[in-house]
Amino acid sequence: MIERNEGFANLTAGYLFPEVAKRRKVYQTAHPDAKIISLGIGNTTEPLTPHIAKAMADYAAALGTREGYSGYGDEQGLTELRERIAAVLYPKMASADEVFVSDGAKCDIARIQSLFGRKTPVAVQDPAYPVYVDGSVIVGAAGKACASGSGYDGITYLPCTAENAFFPDLSVVKPGTLIYFCSPNNPTGSASTRAQLTSLVNFAKEHGCIIIFDAAYSAFIRNPELPRTIYEIPGARSCAIEINSFSKLAGFTGVRLGWSVVPSELQFADGTPVKQDWNRVMTTLFNGACNIAQHGGLAALDSEGIKETTALVDYYLENARLMQAALGGSNFAAAGVKVYYTGDSPYLWVQFPGWKSWDIFDYILDKCRVVTTPGSGFGPAGESYLRFSSFGHREDVQEACGRLSALTLERR
Repeated sequence: MIERNEGFANLTAGYLFPEVAKRRKVYQTAHPDAKIISLGIGNTTEPLTPHIAKAMADYAAALGTREGYSGYGDEQGLTELRERIAAVLYPKMASADEVFVSDGAKCDIARIQSLFGRKTPVAVQDPAYPVYVDGSVIVGAAGKACASGSGYDGITYLPCTAENAFFPDLSVVKPGTLIYFCSPNNPTGSASTRAQLTSLVNFAKEHGCIIIFDAAYSAFIRNPELPRTIYEIPGARSCAIEINSFSKLAGFTGVRLGWSVVPSELQFADGTPVKQDWNRVMTTLFNGACNIAQHGGLAALDSEGIKETTALVDYYLENARLMQAALGGSNFAAAGVKVYYTGDSPYLWVQFPGWKSWDIFDYILDKCRVVTTPGSGFGPAGESYLRFSSFGHREDVQEACGRLSALTLERR
């Protein structure tokens, strides 16, 4: 018999978000008349904007004609879309041939492990998006879960806490490490400053590391002083790959469209350009993003699309401000609750001292019928926290805020 990939055997409990969905379903079954409001998983809720939806509808309709039909395209993406991503989002920072269009950031993050293999050390922010860790475990770059429950063997965890302004101590990272870094961060919502990202880039260059920079929430940055891409930092082109997505920028969570940027200067230890191997991955293990979705991406990055998507993101940011006000109320403050939010992310990172993350998740679900996301699911440093997501219809967010404002929470 063929042996099972031991990476799957090394994974601990199920993936975070299905577990959240499972607990919600159990509660709903026990309380069938309850109106449960989700402030949990980061799935967008508002309709696609008119300009973008029309562009995709028109293209889809044209597929029904001989003149408009299209089959396979370049696996790296439509040339026009690659050019527009480079021109609009990376002016003078990246060229079209360094942009690779995909079916989403999560998919790219999973595929990118094939570039480096199981012998490359991995470091992740703690807390962090689960796929960084789980993907590393599956390919064998990390071992079994530590007996202490503090993560997996072979992965260097970089605690990002309120005490260090949610930016980690990089001195514990070994030379030649693959560093996963997300800004604005999921789940903490913290957007790194220019000085912080400069120190990250300088460290990577000095120690032969490569940064996988997840910028999926960059569209939420409103502070002009904060970088929206790692390539705003001098030297980043020689040590960083950037992953991004239309999911949060344009509400494409179901449409599925993203991209990666792999600069020509980035090389492996033997001098091979990383872009060369990434091109091979994309042409061998991937067959190109949906043509309809790519035309939606083109529309999202023209002048009308940018206007619409900016308004869409602003809608979610207003939701976040409403939630910040509710969670900062006297009932929560009296219980020692601390709300971390800067205004540059769709997520609020909220600490409930004395509580375990899953315990406070269950408590709020039971008392308020509001779904959140337990911080411990993002890593050891997330214990006692909940992530609140601003993705929701305004009326639902307002109702959830009312319920939370009325909650009596005892100090533990």
